[in-house]
Amino acid sequence: MKHLKILLVAVLFIVGVGVTNAQDKNNPWSIELGVNAVDFFPIENTDDGKFPAVTKGGIFTEYFNANDHWNMVPTISEVKIGRYIGSGFTFVAGGSFNKITKVGDSAADNLAYIGVDGEIKYSFRELLNDSWFAPYLGIGGGYTWIDNIGFGTANALLGVDFWVAENLALTFQSTYKHAFEDNYGATHFQHTAGIKFKFGGKDTDGDGVYDYEDECPETAGLPEFNGCPDSDGDGIEDRTDECPNTPGLPEFNGCPDTDGDGIPDHLDTCPNTPGLAEYNGCPDTDGDGVPDNEDECPTVAGPKANNGCPWPDRDSDSVPDKDDLCPDLPGTVANDGCPEVTEGVRKALNAYAKTILFDTGKSSIKEQSASVLNDIIGIMKEYPNARFLVEGHADNVGSDELNQKLSQSRASSVTDYLIDNGIASSRLEYIGFGEERPLDSNNTRDGRANNRRVEISLSKN
Repeated sequence: MKHLKILLVAVLFIVGVGVTNAQDKNNPWSIELGVNAVDFFPIENTDDGKFPAVTKGGIFTEYFNANDHWNMVPTISEVKIGRYIGSGFTFVAGGSFNKITKVGDSAADNLAYIGVDGEIKYSFRELLNDSWFAPYLGIGGGYTWIDNIGFGTANALLGVDFWVAENLALTFQSTYKHAFEDNYGATHFQHTAGIKFKFGGKDTDGDGVYDYEDECPETAGLPEFNGCPDSDGDGIEDRTDECPNTPGLPEFNGCPDTDGDGIPDHLDTCPNTPGLAEYNGCPDTDGDGVPDNEDECPTVAGPKANNGCPWPDRDSDSVPDKDDLCPDLPGTVANDGCPEVTEGVRKALNAYAKTILFDTGKSSIKEQSASVLNDIIGIMKEYPNARFLVEGHADNVGSDELNQKLSQSRASSVTDYLIDNGIASSRLEYIGFGEERPLDSNNTRDGRANNRRVEISLSKN
């Protein structure tokens, strides 16, 4: 039995040192002050001549008979210090003293009682979601002296804490202490009631959330975010808030959408004006595919190539000046913005051309034809993108070779005159047909006169 006592004390010492270095939780330490009551009834004890024998009933007989069997002193008579281990377990070391004046129904000679105990307790509080009501079970061991007699005990205990504040509880415990002694033993119950105060929690950032549960222990935060801050107060903690200093919306990870267009401000190029996603939150008022922030004419549709403005069209012919070969003359789209050469104009050109006079047998133009040629030039300038073919014709007087050469030469003379007077050479070409295409009979004077002519037509090239 002596070896068993030594082993029990060694185990308690090892457990105590081990749990002192265990992982902390919030307020891992506790201190308890209270009173204790020692009850030897009805547990059987051996009579040694000094300590009366008791042999009545079962172990819980008259368990609550405090008046007849409990030994108490009118002062604080027990002190305990506890250290939270983890997962609901706590190690407690305590000491108590008392005066034994009754053992069951027998009187005792005011014996001094001193107990030193170590306990491992398991609390159900965490399973009850940190309820104010926290029952617990435990085991342990200790050493007890009654006067000058000492003996080891194995302990089993049951208790409950009533947490009346975050760090303060009323605690009640009943401990069964089985004595290890062959020829002397005092197995008994010890009941305690006291006030427990827990302390030792660390709160580095001072936000009221202990470091053990604080996910941001270096930065002051809020309990609802496990100690992490919400700087802008939008209900989204800074760790997940993409805009931690500006109140925003959950759907945008804490960023605002000032204009309500569904695009958060930090991604919105136009945060104060509702717009479209394809334009990064900017509007396109005129619907031309150029957002207003890039559109120099936001209310008038225009191509992106011209910064959202319509191309200028000075002659208002629906062909922009950049594509209009006749930007100052109304024309048609089909004719690149230039006016179409009508059938009437063609006839007028030919009528003028047929009146051009040449020196007899030559290709030189007579002076009196200058006005006619100037009229032709005026018409051609009204149609600056039109290309013309100048045709030379002859009657059948003379050889074919001579007539061919003369018609070609006369067409060339008219072409040169037009070029010299402002008509681009690229717009003109000429050809001589000789006597191949008569308009009239070569058998009469008037007929031959009609066949000696110049005609102007639109070029097909």
